[in-house]
Amino acid sequence: MSSTDGERMRRWRLVLGGEAEDEIGTTLSAEDRSVDAAMAALYDATPGEPGSQRASGLGSSAPRVARWLGDIRKYFPSTVVQVMQRDAVERLGITRMLMEPELLGAVEPDVHLVSTLLALNEVMPEETKQTARDVVGRVVALLEARLAERTRAAVTGALDRAGRTGRPRHSDIDWDRTIRANLKHYSPALGTIVPDRLVGYARRNHSVQRDIVLAIDQSGSMAESVVYASLFGAVLGSIRTLRTSLVVFDTAVVDLTDQLEDPVDVLFGTQLGGGTDINRALAYCEELVTKPAETVMVLISDLYEGGVREEMLRRARTLVESGVQLIALLALSDSGTPSYDAENAAALADLGVPTFACTPDLFPDLMAAAIRHEDITGWAATNLSGSN
Repeated sequence: MSSTDGERMRRWRLVLGGEAEDEIGTTLSAEDRSVDAAMAALYDATPGEPGSQRASGLGSSAPRVARWLGDIRKYFPSTVVQVMQRDAVERLGITRMLMEPELLGAVEPDVHLVSTLLALNEVMPEETKQTARDVVGRVVALLEARLAERTRAAVTGALDRAGRTGRPRHSDIDWDRTIRANLKHYSPALGTIVPDRLVGYARRNHSVQRDIVLAIDQSGSMAESVVYASLFGAVLGSIRTLRTSLVVFDTAVVDLTDQLEDPVDVLFGTQLGGGTDINRALAYCEELVTKPAETVMVLISDLYEGGVREEMLRRARTLVESGVQLIALLALSDSGTPSYDAENAAALADLGVPTFACTPDLFPDLMAAAIRHEDITGWAATNLSGSN
């Protein structure tokens, strides 16, 4: 047997498990048997059923779970580790893996793990909560490194362009853009550009230029969106020329604006699960609007309304007619096409509310476009696949 054939049979043996060893005729090395054992502990168990199979898997003891977490991190890349951790929770129901500090510290953190921790927050032992916050903080730091600076740059750039004027004071002239705008007026005789117009900014100050209201559906199906939206809320809240409000809701409404300085506090202020009352959330957010024409309101929800649908649509129409730029995001995540209420999405679109799902990487550009008062439906059609 060639080395290529041997590697192929080895892989098949790992995929098919120990029962196929005699049929395949391949004997695993000691290290491969450790890899096989780590996979068998998870995937040879019967999902959701107690008994001998489950007892031989990850549920037997906390030390065994801890060793298993260490093993999979040793043998598999982080992307695979994250998948296996999620599969462990779903297949074996071992929420205990996330309930004990010594186990939690061994987990590879990602957005899905954060969602799980937030869902368990109310039943988590006190001695575990600080460890959970540390894990959430690690994920938030990674997401901030990826998204925060892009968001600030896109949003502040849009605010600057919105304030640009053709009659700036000398101290407010944007010389770079002025030169580029007047290149055709170069005078060979004078050896310089004779500007036809000046490009600059309106008088610079730190007054609020836009109001941003984020209304986040915290029902269980929106878990990943809650994580990303909370982070973006904290980033937007750090921009002094924005007045940012962050509201989370299920059947009740909670205003977390006063916690925006710390995205971890925001996340632990949410409570995943429960029903959905979009109408009540919009009613609360409507009270936050003081300058409709300068307000961008982003409703992040799958639109499965548990409240009064007709009232929800009436409030949305009122907000749009008042001049508020209302946008409905069916999801703010990387998880592909979301499940959502297509009837409500179509009804909001008919009212002039752009309705689509957005990835976290494109959210900064979306907010910049909204601040510039661009056609958001057109922006979505150009920048997003599968927009609604």
